[in-house]
Amino acid sequence: MSAVDQLAYWTIIALSAGSVIVGSYVGYQAYRGFRRHDSRPMQYLSIGLFLLTAVAFGLSFVGSVLLRMQVLPPRTFQQPLTLLTRLLQFVGVFFIAYSLHKR
Repeated sequence: MSAVDQLAYWTIIALSAGSVIVGSYVGYQAYRGFRRHDSRPMQYLSIGLFLLTAVAFGLSFVGSVLLRMQVLPPRTFQQPLTLLTRLLQFVGVFFIAYSLHKR
C-alpha cells in the first residue's frame, strides 16, 4: 500500500471515528434539551438524532473495520450491515421529521 493510500485510509478511519463522537455529543445535547423542557417532540428529536448520527455511524464504522480486517466475511455480512445502517438512518430521519410535526 502506497503512502497516499495509507494516508487516505487513516483519514477515513479518523473521520469515521470523529463522526461517531460528534454524533454522540449531538444526541446527548438533544436528550438534555428534552429533559430540561420535558417536551415530547424534543424526545423524538433526540432519539432521531442519536440514531442518525451516533448509532448509524457507529455501526458503519465498526462494521467496516471488522469487514476490512476480515473478522466478518464480506460476502456474508456486507449487505446485511449496509441494510441495517440504512434502516437506522431512515428511522432516525423519520423520528426527526415526526418531532417537527408533533404538537
